[in-house]
Amino acid sequence: MTAPVFDLQRLGISFGRVHAIDEVTLTIRTGEVLALVGANGSGKSTLLRALHGLLQPTRGLVRVDPTVRQAMLFQRPFMLRTSACNNIALALLLHGKSWRTAQHEALQALRRVELQDQAQRPARTLSGGQQQRLALARAWALQPDVLLLDEPTASLDPHAKREVEQLMADFAQGSQGQPLTMVFASHNLGQVKRLASRVIYLEQGRVLADLPVKDFFDVARLPRLSMPAHLFVKGELA
Repeated sequence: MTAPVFDLQRLGISFGRVHAIDEVTLTIRTGEVLALVGANGSGKSTLLRALHGLLQPTRGLVRVDPTVRQAMLFQRPFMLRTSACNNIALALLLHGKSWRTAQHEALQALRRVELQDQAQRPARTLSGGQQQRLALARAWALQPDVLLLDEPTASLDPHAKREVEQLMADFAQGSQGQPLTMVFASHNLGQVKRLASRVIYLEQGRVLADLPVKDFFDVARLPRLSMPAHLFVKGELA
């Protein structure tokens, strides 16, 4: 068994009287590609932010391997008012690279996502799909061990979705023999089937299913889940 990257013990996160995450106990191990699914408001984004350290637990614990490097991609990535290349180079500069090295590595990252021709274009003028690929390039340039993604293709057209999904699949393979751990939230069940090795189904902040992807979509298992989960897997619950 591979080493745990995240270990959650009875995690709870509340916003006033709303329990966004409720009694979640979960272990995520090196090299897993884990999909978080569930209806809107089920706690997927909150859980991702807790894993990335952006939200502190109200109750319970989140243990994170201190040796791993993390990067997170949001559904609507923030683009600085500068070129596509500088959006990556500035991130590298903040991680201790010299400006010359940061510029060189930023161009390499743009080539990785086939945006090298847009290097000097203002990032905010790129299309939605291009901005998401740029955000992936910025994350990849940091050479993370863990990549967290919150609905990375939700607002994209079909062509852009395919491009981003292919990059996710490529990144999940890791590089130089080092596996990448990926956790992503998605409403796209086809995407979950294609990319994930394990599925977590959330409902009202609780984990109601934690299964290998092939078992999660096994019709014989559906009656064991709650009715909302049953409808979600059938594609009848948004």
